[in-house]
Amino acid sequence: MPGIVLLFNGPPTREQQIAAAMLYGGESALITGGEACRIHGLRNVPETGEEIHLLVPHERKLHNYGFVIVERTQRLPRTVHRGGRPLAEITRATLDVCRRQTEVRPVRALMSEVIQRRYSSFERLSHELAQGSQRGSAVPRLVLTELASGQESIAEIDARRVWARSGLPEPMWNKKLYDEAGAYVAKPDAWFDDVGLAWEVDSLSFHLRAVGGFDRTLARNGRYTAAGVLVLQTLPSRLRTEPDKVVAELRAAHAAAAARTRPNVRIAS
Repeated sequence: MPGIVLLFNGPPTREQQIAAAMLYGGESALITGGEACRIHGLRNVPETGEEIHLLVPHERKLHNYGFVIVERTQRLPRTVHRGGRPLAEITRATLDVCRRQTEVRPVRALMSEVIQRRYSSFERLSHELAQGSQRGSAVPRLVLTELASGQESIAEIDARRVWARSGLPEPMWNKKLYDEAGAYVAKPDAWFDDVGLAWEVDSLSFHLRAVGGFDRTLARNGRYTAAGVLVLQTLPSRLRTEPDKVVAELRAAHAAAAARTRPNVRIAS
C-alpha cells in the first residue's frame, strides 16, 4: 500500500494484509464483504481471493489499490468490533459480498446460513438490499425471493428442486402437523398430505453442533412413529450429489405411504 512498508522479505500473512488495509483506509474505514463475514464467524462465505473490501465515507478521496477494494458510501453501517477490527454489521457485510457474486449457489449458502444461525433475518436482509446500491443486486434479490417462499435453508431449496423432478404432487412446505388428539407432532420440511408422508432433510453436522439437536431429532421421530406417520430422512448433501437416487427414494416412500392407511393427522390451517 502507498506509504505502508512490510519490514521483512517475503509475502505478508493475512493478518498483516488486514492491518495494511486498515492503515490505508484510515480511522473512518470499516471492513465489509467476505472478510468481515469470516471474522463475524460465518462458514459459507464465497471465495474472494485476497480481496479486502473497505467502506469509507463518501467524501473520502480513496481508491482501490492492490488487494484492497474501496467503496465510498453515504450509508455507513453500524460498526461492530471483533478482535480490535472495525467491521460492518453482519447484514450489510453479507449483502456487500453477495452483490459481488455472479453465481446463485454461494449466495444461497451464505444468506441461508445468516438466517438459520439468526445472525440476521429475511426482513433485515430485504430492507438492506432495498435501501442500498442496486448495482449487483440481481442475484441476492433472486435468492431472497426463493427464501420468501418459506424455505429458510439451502437444503430446503435443493429439496424443492429434487421434488420437481419426481413427478409427485407438490407437498406442503414447513407446516405444523398435529395428531388426531390435537397434539403437536412435528414441522416436516415437506408433507405429502394425500398419503401422509413426511420428508425431513436432516443435516447430521447441524444436529451434532446444535445443543440437544440429536435428542430433539430422536424425540421428533418418536412422535412421527406414535402418530403412524411414515417419514423419509435425507442428508442435504445427497440432494446435490445423488439427486436421482433421492428422487427414486422419494417415489418409493410415497408409494409405500399410499399402500398404508393414511394416519389420522392434519396440518394446521
